[in-house]
Amino acid sequence: MSITAKPFGKTEDGHQATLYTLTAADGSSISLTDYGAHLVSVRVPDKDGNLGEVCLGYDEVKGYERNGGFLGATVGRYANRIGGGKFTLDGTEYSLYQNDGNNTLHGGKKGFDTRMFTAEPIESSAEDTVIFSYVSPDMEEGFPGTLQLQVSFSWSQDHCLSIRYMASSDKDTVINLTNHAYWNLSGAEDVKDHMLTVLSGASTAIDAGLIPTGDILPLDGTLLDLRAGRKLRDILARRDEHPYVASAKGLDFNYILLGSGLREAAVLKAEDTGRIMQVWTTEPAIQVYSGQGLDQTGHGGKHYGPYAGMALETQHYPDSPNHPAFPVTTLRAGETFVSQTQYRFQV
Repeated sequence: MSITAKPFGKTEDGHQATLYTLTAADGSSISLTDYGAHLVSVRVPDKDGNLGEVCLGYDEVKGYERNGGFLGATVGRYANRIGGGKFTLDGTEYSLYQNDGNNTLHGGKKGFDTRMFTAEPIESSAEDTVIFSYVSPDMEEGFPGTLQLQVSFSWSQDHCLSIRYMASSDKDTVINLTNHAYWNLSGAEDVKDHMLTVLSGASTAIDAGLIPTGDILPLDGTLLDLRAGRKLRDILARRDEHPYVASAKGLDFNYILLGSGLREAAVLKAEDTGRIMQVWTTEPAIQVYSGQGLDQTGHGGKHYGPYAGMALETQHYPDSPNHPAFPVTTLRAGETFVSQTQYRFQV
């Protein structure tokens, strides 16, 4: 295993970004940058042993500064949406920047994806790791508490990408962290022929603004039930069967996962290349987004249009601070938040 570092361009405010590449013995690799702790690239073999890019991204830091789709972003303090841009914690109401209509999305105006992290590369024979660290000041984007955050990305010889989150705060706060990578396992124009399996029988019911109502929606027998696997193309062809899918023009839903600890949540397959990606997580849910809003120019000048990649964001439920019955996202002062997600690639 080896880690290389090279300049990745300067940000608009003059910070030099660095690109770290972690490479296994067979040449498979991941690349990361300290700007926003973004996942930039993942290159893995197909069924014929040919290495190829499976992660949407940009070739320099400027792309991530105008990253409208959150490609590869480390998202926080609160991933997904907080309804009305406010929440109450221990009797105090906190107001947040509303960057999604009346709601707060992915941390607000300047979330973790816009911050410079410090990086610590660690090489070993089994896997390489880069630990990214950031201190989020008290009341940054309206969230209480000075938050000490570490996000580590590891790449192993057997093609497993592990993302580990660890955070602590000096005041009670709320937290929800994820990575917003988009996956395309074939390199084709879109992922409509990818087979998606999600090991969930329920979703959080949502209103027109994609904010949970507080109800749990059983998926048995519906178009959103993906436990047996469905191609995205088939879902889109039948989207009028389900009002959520029709209004979203695809998938953009929070699936509730069973069990606890590190367990399998989803599987994405591309028949043409034979690549398979398993998603394992300690999180209670996974947001599935089929990329219908994409319109970016990415790696090598390639245009990423609608459905160019699939985002599988492991996380807590959206708007949890406003729903006491949802899994708790409160981080008490002095406690440590720990979470892990793995993307396991095979053919």
